Amino acid sequence: MTDDLFSPLSLRETELPNRVMVSPMCQYSCEDRDGLATEWHRTHLGSRAVGGAGVVMAEATAVESRGRISPHDLGIWSDEHADALAPVAEFVREQGSVPAIQLAHAGRKASTSRPWEGHEPLAPEDGGWEAIAPSATPYPGNEAVALHEMTPEDIEDVIAAFQSGAERALDAGFEIAEVHAAHGYLLHEFLSPVSNDRTDEYGGSFENRARLTVDVVEAVREVWPDDRPVFVRISGTDWLPDRESWTREQSARLADLLAEAGADLIDVSSGGLHPDQQLPAGGPNYQVPLAEHVGAESERDVGIGAVGGITTAQQADAVVRNGRADLAIVGREHLRDPYFALRAAKELDALDRIEVPKQYRRAF
Repeated sequence: MTDDLFSPLSLRETELPNRVMVSPMCQYSCEDRDGLATEWHRTHLGSRAVGGAGVVMAEATAVESRGRISPHDLGIWSDEHADALAPVAEFVREQGSVPAIQLAHAGRKASTSRPWEGHEPLAPEDGGWEAIAPSATPYPGNEAVALHEMTPEDIEDVIAAFQSGAERALDAGFEIAEVHAAHGYLLHEFLSPVSNDRTDEYGGSFENRARLTVDVVEAVREVWPDDRPVFVRISGTDWLPDRESWTREQSARLADLLAEAGADLIDVSSGGLHPDQQLPAGGPNYQVPLAEHVGAESERDVGIGAVGGITTAQQADAVVRNGRADLAIVGREHLRDPYFALRAAKELDALDRIEVPKQYRRAF
């Protein structure tokens, strides 16, 4: 039978009840600049689990304090952070969804104010901090942020931070760990020749630029249980056609390396590396062709997630039913409607295949 949006998906020994995933979306809502989860995070993520999504992914969660985008980002660099996240993971799991977390490092895009505060770079004297990057070239517009090129010791520290973050995420009760290597953040900065002009083993050739991302995935896989999956979010392209940059062809090659390193699903987004990017109009499914390409061209048996402009039940179902991706990853539509999956099940005549909370059954 053809898989569809409400077919379960088994990755290792973890079964996802359906193919709807809540995309990791930053909330910038830690109250005391300490990276600790709050009731906002529990309510935000928990309501999407009540809404029927098969996977509920927590936002980009910094593996070290200097890896935050803003001072109000979630963190997981201490046991206290794991303790604060544990009730979130527990509630999501109790609703029948799989709790997941995105492990992240902002690199040269760190130390900025929140979007509703202007998303301005924060200098150290304004509450910001020194950021790190593969090269000493700031993200355009973030020149006020102190920045230094990573040393070999910094690279080892970052790998260790991702591994420690995974261990804490496991302790907190998450069942899927996703490594964030997209949107112009640290690992993507290493991948793209636009932001990486190193001349050591982490720069230059494709294999060298991919090395840190592969090393991080291997480090996470080393501590993540064999029966639980590891995802990796990548940018399928930089959308910079006028210069040497990261392309969908390189993304397909990277998918093979990541699968070999222990990744079970590649979550294909795009862009974010440079403000000169030439994004398409952003209409329905605008990034799905990138996910489809990575899946088709990869030589390894690895799952594929598609994200971007998926806003209706019919779109999400078609992505899976037509074999374009294994997961339909829904972002902003989940901000508009926490119960997207329940509504989709009703529209697709699949309510008998999803667990509607007994408190809500009279509405369905």
